[in-house]
Amino acid sequence: MLLNFLFAAMKAGTPLLFGTTGEIVTEKTGNLNLGVEGMMFMGAFMSFFVGFHTGSLPMALLAAFAIGVFAALIYAFLTVTLMANQNVTGLTLTIFGTGFAKFFGEIMISKSPGGTAKLSPELMEALAEKPIPFLGDIPVLGKLLFSHNPLVYLAVIVAILCGIYITKTRAGLTMRSVGENPAAADAAGINVMLVKYIHILIGGGICSLGGAYLSLINGGGIWNNSSVVNGQGWISVALVIFASWSPIKAILGSLIFGAFSVLQFYVPKDILHIPNAFYVMLPFLITTIVLIFTSMRKTKEGSQPASCGVNYFREER
Repeated sequence: MLLNFLFAAMKAGTPLLFGTTGEIVTEKTGNLNLGVEGMMFMGAFMSFFVGFHTGSLPMALLAAFAIGVFAALIYAFLTVTLMANQNVTGLTLTIFGTGFAKFFGEIMISKSPGGTAKLSPELMEALAEKPIPFLGDIPVLGKLLFSHNPLVYLAVIVAILCGIYITKTRAGLTMRSVGENPAAADAAGINVMLVKYIHILIGGGICSLGGAYLSLINGGGIWNNSSVVNGQGWISVALVIFASWSPIKAILGSLIFGAFSVLQFYVPKDILHIPNAFYVMLPFLITTIVLIFTSMRKTKEGSQPASCGVNYFREER
């Protein structure tokens, strides 16, 4: 039972890992994007729409990434070029992305045979959980680590690559310098605006892949307007703090929060008579607790980038 619980927790944490990794990349350049929920909604719809019409998993994922980049471009233009308030812009993006997905989702449903938008069997087969040859045969670990659907592996690979990029490369150092002190980076000859644009767009694309997971995997191949993302974007924003702005730590964080999401299915109901509503609320309750305790932390290590949430006015340098 424990093995099945951990397996389910990894699957439930995968969309959170995409959202958290994308937001970390964005915040490391000094921009706080609260539009993760909206970008995940847009990624969820676009991946399903393209997958529904093409039956191609690579095309569906590419479409999700592209719409995330587009949404992030709107955010970047408003906050980096026009220097609009980052919090307000992010919240507006969430509202826009949610409305975008639900509006076009209703149109897709109305034009589908029988009033149900359903993915093809071929695409569902491509999304199915399959053991990796040889590795999947390892006792215990084979089931736990090497028998997932392809998007689980993609999320972990993206998080590891982003972690290496941020901490081990010259471009990552440039990105971090912009996030910590854009004026000093500008004085050193770094194109602050270009660095911000590139990483905000990449971060938005990664976030949208989390939405693709929710619609393609969690939806069971059927589009449901009412409960696609369901607050996963907000949990991802909180996970950024929990992971101390580290994509590598976000892997563990997403597993923990994924465990809270599926806990209700593995707690014996005849022993603990707890309403299901409590388990539905649990991930959000833990998110609130994490935000409270991390806001009290005063250590420099693993803290938010110094300029995060603050627009850079070059004239004030």
